[in-house]
Amino acid sequence: MSTPPAIPEDELVERFVRASGPGGQNVNKVSTAVELRFDIAGSPSLPEHVRTRLLARRDRRITEAGVLVINAQRFRTQDRNREDARERLAAFVAFGYEVPKARVATKPTRGSKERRLGAKRERSTIKRGRATRDWD
Repeated sequence: MSTPPAIPEDELVERFVRASGPGGQNVNKVSTAVELRFDIAGSPSLPEHVRTRLLARRDRRITEAGVLVINAQRFRTQDRNREDARERLAAFVAFGYEVPKARVATKPTRGSKERRLGAKRERSTIKRGRATRDWD
């Protein structure tokens, strides 16, 4: 596993917008929320295998064009929201560098097959007993 490199500043697009939620007059006056955009599909700094792994994720933050959009508005200050957005981006990209472990196909043991079939037999006798009852 290779370590994720730092994403260059010129590949990030930041927009500061007004946050929603509580905060009184501060919310109406100051643009503290951060919308961070990172073009996964067109990024030259990502290796091809990482790019395909990230784009294959079914994440609602990825647009049709392959752009990751992170909205950060947890904190009251612009700087802290900016840090938060970049941390979340780093965590997202780090996920792409993790190679998934290959699944090893296994067979059920003889004991587990016998237990399953025994439980099915018991269940069927219970149900059979319900259906053919004559209540005269």
